[in-house]
Amino acid sequence: QVQLVESGGGLVQAGGSLRLSCAASLSIFSINAMGWYRQAPGKQRELVATISSADTPWYKDSIKGRFTISKDNARNTMYLQMNSLKPEDTAVYYCARFLTTYYNGTPRDWGQGTQVTVSS
Repeated sequence: QVQLVESGGGLVQAGGSLRLSCAASLSIFSINAMGWYRQAPGKQRELVATISSADTPWYKDSIKGRFTISKDNARNTMYLQMNSLKPEDTAVYYCARFLTTYYNGTPRDWGQGTQVTVSS
């Protein structure tokens, strides 16, 4: 089992930026797709962005143009750069690993989550 550890969350004003990191305990990024999910209070967890093993990204419509997913295979770390943050982006953000090289809908491993709070 791969351990995933998120960091970088915090409190930011609307319009601000944060960069989330997800560190993996093993070198998996060249063979596994990865993703970021978020869960707001009282809502279901939702997929925000994914990146394939070949670095092809996908974004949820509401964050396109504001968030950027990337990864550094040498550092075993994935990132989510979040710009122009809105109060509705407030949630716990989780990173996830898929066993395939592309997103297959079924995460194999989850991180513990990092809280992002955007004040208006």
